[in-house]
Order: sequence, then structure tokens, then C-alpha cells
Amino acid sequence: MTAISRSGAGKIKAGSFSLNRFSAGTQAFFHVLLALFSLLCIIPFLFVIIISFSSEESIRQIGYSFTPKSWSTAAFTYTFQLGDALWRSYFNSFLITVAGTLCSVSMTVLYAYPLYRRDYRHRNFFNFLSFFTMIFGGGLVPTYVICKNVLGLSDNYAALIVPMLFSPFNVIIMRTFLQTTVPPELIEAATIDGSGEYSTLLRIVLPVVKPGIATIALLVSLAYWNEWFLSLLYLNKNMSIMPLQYLLMRMQRNADFLAKNSSMLGAEAAKAAARLPSQSLKMALVVFIVIPIACAYPFFQRYVIAGLTVGSVKG
Repeated sequence: MTAISRSGAGKIKAGSFSLNRFSAGTQAFFHVLLALFSLLCIIPFLFVIIISFSSEESIRQIGYSFTPKSWSTAAFTYTFQLGDALWRSYFNSFLITVAGTLCSVSMTVLYAYPLYRRDYRHRNFFNFLSFFTMIFGGGLVPTYVICKNVLGLSDNYAALIVPMLFSPFNVIIMRTFLQTTVPPELIEAATIDGSGEYSTLLRIVLPVVKPGIATIALLVSLAYWNEWFLSLLYLNKNMSIMPLQYLLMRMQRNADFLAKNSSMLGAEAAKAAARLPSQSLKMALVVFIVIPIACAYPFFQRYVIAGLTVGSVKG
């Protein structure tokens, strides 16, 4: 009876249909669908690159097109005329992004870890304190007064880093990630083995939550890389620390001003303004800003995917 049952079970297992397998036609359909979706994500950026190499005359005649009437590198030539200022602003943006990301991620982890620990007596108070700031903010004017007059954040790198160091939203994400990936028993075992608080955090907790840290780092680095409003507020004299985004924004604003007021600046100025690649310049500036982040994203990708799939498979 047992032998027959085993034999029958073996036949059922061999001939059973697996729910996680698809036919070749179904797999081909999903591959085509994913390829089309990938194209939908890539085509807009390719379109931006094409427009940045389109001539201004072609844009005036037919508008934005995948097949412009004539090509031109005037937008990039105009941008490269900035010379050392362009590469200096690139360096500033990288420095601000790297330093801000490291400091912000460190602060986020150090704030979220005690909130994850159930044996911390004041965790409810600090949970409420971080959550309260998400609902009620002081506003732009009090923030400006405190940063500039109280903290002295003006015309220095700290003015472009410190105001964005702490994000309650990132703290909530990190705390939730700790709760779902680090069991309390792991902390208890480390404590029994004689591990101190800092040793437990650095040697046991951080290696486990690398996907969460990478996800937070990606969000923070994007925020720092795209930030230009802080430069507008706190940079008045020391323009040598100007980040790339603020420099390109000023350049675009100057080009738009010349284009709109060319008739008031004389004949020569009107001719010079007419030659400015105002439309293609906008797309060229997008290319300058997006390419570094596009190159950096693959290094975060595997950690972000791991962070998204945590808890989907039970070991």
C-alpha cells in the first residue's frame, strides 16, 4: 500500500502542472510587453537628446521632432563656453551630493534605530516628534531666518547641505525596514554575547539593512543633486560654490531674458539673441543634469530591488 502510494505520488508529481511556469507563447508575450514598456521609459530621454542636437531654425519651423530638418551642436557649444565655471559647478554638485548623502543617511539610521528598539523608553515621544514635523512645518520665512541669522548658513557649503539633512519620511522608511528585516531576537543574542550598542549597530544591524540604506541613499542623493532653491536663498556673494543646477538655471534665465527683450537692446544684441539656442538649450541642460544620475543608478539598483522584495519570500 505504501509502495503504491509512493508510486502514485511520484506520477502525480512528475505529471502535475506547475503554477509558476508559463508556456513558450505566454513567455514571449510578456517579453514583448516588457520590451515595449522599457522603450516607453527610454524614448522620452532619447527625444530630449535629439531635441538638444536640433537646430533652432528646425524647432521654429516644425517644433519638437524625432527627425529635425537640421542638426546643430549650438546648445552644447553655448554651454561649454562657460569653461571653468561649468566644471567647477559639476565638482560642487558632486561634493554637495556625496557629503549630504553620507551625513543624511547616517543621521537617518541613528534616529531610526532607537525608534525600532522596543526597549527604548522614549521611542513614542521621538516617533511623535518626527511625525509631527511632517504635518506642521514652520514655513519658509522662519526656516530662512534660523538658517541664515541663527546658524550662519550663508555663502558656504553648509548652507546647501544642512537644511536637507533630516527627513521624517526617510526615518519612517528606515524604521519600518528595520522592523521587517531585523528580528528582536538577533539583538538579544548579540547582547547576550557581550556586544555593545554601537557594536551591535555597526557589525550586526547595518549589514542586514544594506538594501534599506541604499534605497534611502538613492532618494537623498537625488534630492541633493536636483536642489537649486537653497542656492537661490543662501548664495549671495560666494558664487564659486554654486552647484550645477543653479548655474544652468541662471544661464537659462539669462537666455530667456535676452530672447524676450532683444528688441530693446539694439540691433547687434537682437542678432545675438536670435542666434541663441533657447529651445534646444533647455534640453541640453536636462542632458547635463540627468546623465550623472543615470550613470550612478546601476550601482544602487541591486540594493533597491533587494529592498523592494524583502519579505516576499519566506526563508
